[in-house]
Amino acid sequence: VQLVESGGGLVQPGGSLRLSCTASGFTFSTYAMGWYRQAPGKQRESVASITSGGSTNYADSVKGRFTISRDNAKNTVYLQMNSLKPEDTAVYYCNKARGGWYSWGQGTQVTVSS
Repeated sequence: VQLVESGGGLVQPGGSLRLSCTASGFTFSTYAMGWYRQAPGKQRESVASITSGGSTNYADSVKGRFTISRDNAKNTVYLQMNSLKPEDTAVYYCNKARGGWYSWGQGTQVTVSS
């Protein structure tokens, strides 16, 4: 199993980024997938999830600003992040949304700063 995140970077408050996570080694289309983040000195937390059928769920802190989506043909899950805030600064990871986790990828760093 491999999970490869990309799309992070440095962005000013109020800006946008689109993260991608490409998965391999398992039947991606049959699993609920999630985005997680870990800020320095904090525990990893769930940000958003999407079921195999496309139903979504969001943490209260990102609701209305972030949108999770998936393309099963590309084995890829996306996270569109708008109206970014400094408190969104973290390393972002993708993984299964339930039933345990695969080994974590390297993540992608998102830094929101002026």
